[in-house]
Amino acid sequence: MKIVGLMSGTSYDGVDVVAAEFTADGDTLRLRPLGHRELAYPDDLRAEIGALLPPAATTIEAVCRLDNRLGEAFAEAAAVGVELAGGAADAVVSPGQTVFHWVEDGRVRGTLQLGAPARVAARVGVPVLHDLRSADVAAGGQGAPLVPAFDALLLDPAAGAAPRAALNLGGIANLTVVAPGAPVLGYDVGPANALLDAAARRFLDRPCDVDGVRAAAGRVHEALLARLLAEPYYAAPPPKSTGKELFHGGYLDAALAALGEPVAADDVLATLTELTARTVADACDRHRVTEVVAAGGGVRNPTLRARLAALGGGRWRLRTTDELGVPAQAKEAYAFALLGWLSWHGLPGAVPSVTGASRAAVLGSWTPAGPSAAAPRPPAPRRLVVDA
Repeated sequence: MKIVGLMSGTSYDGVDVVAAEFTADGDTLRLRPLGHRELAYPDDLRAEIGALLPPAATTIEAVCRLDNRLGEAFAEAAAVGVELAGGAADAVVSPGQTVFHWVEDGRVRGTLQLGAPARVAARVGVPVLHDLRSADVAAGGQGAPLVPAFDALLLDPAAGAAPRAALNLGGIANLTVVAPGAPVLGYDVGPANALLDAAARRFLDRPCDVDGVRAAAGRVHEALLARLLAEPYYAAPPPKSTGKELFHGGYLDAALAALGEPVAADDVLATLTELTARTVADACDRHRVTEVVAAGGGVRNPTLRARLAALGGGRWRLRTTDELGVPAQAKEAYAFALLGWLSWHGLPGAVPSVTGASRAAVLGSWTPAGPSAAAPRPPAPRRLVVDA
């Protein structure tokens, strides 16, 4: 079965698109990557998304306009994915752009992703799976993170004797921990690129600090770091999830204002890099992992990677998913393609031990109708093997 997977994360810089071919072999699911592309959002679309995100006020008109414009962007990405699949695909997974994740007292009450799936389906002519988070939220879960289903199969806890972790460094850093004989654990650790990118926009007038060059030139401001590390979210136990509802530009502005003294731009970026590295390393140490397999945009930041490797020195090894056959920049899109395969076959994609849901939910809605509910189900896979 050939599936196109799309992903646009909390950095909202564009769409990652992949094509994958899945073959079930007993309780092993084989994934053959067929290619991936990164399609950048135009500057005005990025600005339109940013203007709608919390804590900004918005209107229903703005939401409607953005929903349909994003649908056109995802439709174009899906068409590219079909080309990568050799001109034909069985399904597209388009999870949409998250614009609000409603959390009250640690509980997720709702979540909203935009991306007009009907526009995607009309463009490519195959069923499109969308709204992947709502079923888990309805079952009492966080609706995030969803990628641990992929991580758990790929890392296969039965293959190792010690806990291992999968780390995604997107706008938000999330961690999946797999260990023999233990339930899969996964949660959002905190900001990865969210605050770094906010600082780059404010101080550099750029979308990001490319390669962490300016952060490398700065020094960690210990008072600012201490203030940021005091954020209650870090001490909250999982299951938990977060996003730019918490870690946004205004959050950084408030921290700097409360500090009561100016901080040089490079020092702000160095401090935020240390914040991300420190919170991730603390989580890895807490779970006593021996290996961390990283992916996401943050792995392209050598300053952040070097700091993570240094903090893990002697306790855990840092590598990327490229070594396992999954391109680090496209891992989440491949993960959503896997979730599409699971949903197509009536199998759950959310992991209750990760999200806190009362049951494992089959994820998403299909536009137009997907497979028949009476279609036979294959065995639930126990491991994922990536074929070259």
